[in-house]
Amino acid sequence: MFEDGTIINELLIERLNYLIYVVLLLIGLHAMIAKKNLIKKLIGMSIFQTAIILFYVSIGVKEGSTIPVYLPEHDPHGSHSVPSDTNETSHFEHGPVILDSSLVKGYANPLPHVLMLTAIVVGVATLGLALALCQRIYQGYGTIEEDELLAKMESREIRAKALSVQIPKDQKLPKKDELKKSKSRPVSKSKTQSVSKPKSKGKK
Repeated sequence: MFEDGTIINELLIERLNYLIYVVLLLIGLHAMIAKKNLIKKLIGMSIFQTAIILFYVSIGVKEGSTIPVYLPEHDPHGSHSVPSDTNETSHFEHGPVILDSSLVKGYANPLPHVLMLTAIVVGVATLGLALALCQRIYQGYGTIEEDELLAKMESREIRAKALSVQIPKDQKLPKKDELKKSKSRPVSKSKTQSVSKPKSKGKK
């Protein structure tokens, strides 16, 4: 069943890591679509992003390869000793040497790893911003469930429309500043005196 060359061996044994990444992708996608809680959606998004990062890192891996720093014998801009046919025993320096394709295959490609470092930083920043928005939504609506949020938003819109229908467009509501000024206005002395002093009924 798991003999060399069979399809099951190639899919399950040799490429088992890619199968795991696909499973993680599906779990994250399901959480983002099916879950109603915003925090659960963010967890699914984080799992989805992690699977993509692992996938790209696996693409850049080569068995038996070395880091992308030229070895001394492969350095195209360095000086190498060249056997001389003349009587001189010294070594000659020559210009850059173009690497063969067989030598290039011995080095790992650093580009996927560098891109995934950037993706990790962006993902952390996005997750932090999303958590801050979830906190603000909870403070404003008292819930982070999608269904309850939509219901509360619809009820607020209905109330706002009802208030706009009751109040005519030409009539303006008093502003808060005007109300404060009217409350803070001092009462005139003539009014206070007229209220405080009783009227005389007649001369004695």
